[in-house]
Amino acid sequence: MKNTMRVTEDLYYIGASDRRIALFESAFPVPRGVSYNSYLLLDEKTVLFDTVDAAVTEEFLHNLESVLGARTLDYLVVQHVEPDHSASFARVLERYPEVCVVASAKAAVMLKNFFSYEGATVVKEGDALETGKHRLRFLAAPMVHWPEVLFTYDEVAGTLFSADAFGTFGALGGSIFADEVQFERDFLDDARRYYFNIVGKYGVQVQSVLKKAAALEIKTVCPLHGPIWRKDFAWYLQKYDIWSKYAPETQGAAVFYASIYGHTQNAAEILAAALAAEGVKEIAVYDVSVTDKSVLLAEAFRYSHAVFLSPTYNNGIFVNMEDFLRDLCAHGYCNRRYALAENGSWAPQAARLMQETLSSCKNMQKVGESVTVLSAVTTQNAQELKALAREIAKSFD
Repeated sequence: MKNTMRVTEDLYYIGASDRRIALFESAFPVPRGVSYNSYLLLDEKTVLFDTVDAAVTEEFLHNLESVLGARTLDYLVVQHVEPDHSASFARVLERYPEVCVVASAKAAVMLKNFFSYEGATVVKEGDALETGKHRLRFLAAPMVHWPEVLFTYDEVAGTLFSADAFGTFGALGGSIFADEVQFERDFLDDARRYYFNIVGKYGVQVQSVLKKAAALEIKTVCPLHGPIWRKDFAWYLQKYDIWSKYAPETQGAAVFYASIYGHTQNAAEILAAALAAEGVKEIAVYDVSVTDKSVLLAEAFRYSHAVFLSPTYNNGIFVNMEDFLRDLCAHGYCNRRYALAENGSWAPQAARLMQETLSSCKNMQKVGESVTVLSAVTTQNAQELKALAREIAKSFD
């Protein structure tokens, strides 16, 4: 049975959600699943915007056929060739062999690589497609987050089809619209995690796209994952502006620690309590060994300040902390204030090595002196941690 929803007068949502998936892109936990969005425009010409992941292909095809009815499919606009949005491409062509595939030049190459398909009509920035009442204009959005990405703007309806931009983890539950769910409560953390892990490395490119979007009269935003925006989009757009500028979203401190036998955790807890005593209102504490790295990454970018505490392990940084720090730097971590603490029973080196790792990040300001714990936290260490907390508290703008 079909499960489709009307977005506007002649635009339909024909995507589907996957609640069985454990890891998105085999990397990121999605306990609330994920949606694969696809849209069908019924104008004088019919237009399909992207397909879906293989996990929901059958439901998608049934939705497509149900909404089309006796009509044929005239256009398939491929905005993003990543397989979670193109896995059903060949199946669509089997059913509608006369369909005109519209894609960017780079997408055309990828369609050949993935599907041995060479018949795409290539479009570029500023090109338009007349479908009857609607006029679709194409906007290049390279590296948001693949190089072939196109946005499509319906100049008549004010609808922006934004590919992976403005998407989020999380399956859709009943409603497809952001204004009909508690987005800030239920989706914002997943949206932030999605952005920084999937798109976040390409902040410069996102800023370029945001400038293009600012020049458009947008009424509806249709991303390829998560809810559709038709109200209060400016609020979400501001989040993207903050995130893509690598600016802190929250004035507060995220405390990240690794601990083998509990002593470094003890230091982290003492520091967090001292921060609270100094008046810092927003504090988050994470054990990097049990918290998924995608969460750690998003939270590090969320907060203005970070504290990293690690034992020395095999003459280096404890493995989970080292992995987290390298991933953080690879994603362009910058513009933050940070502090360090280490533990070591005979030759502590973690603070120096963490400092070396973070030195590759731009516009970072170290706060206070690194605190060294020798095996277990002493009374003197506790005082040093409290002094570090005072320095961190004073460093807030």
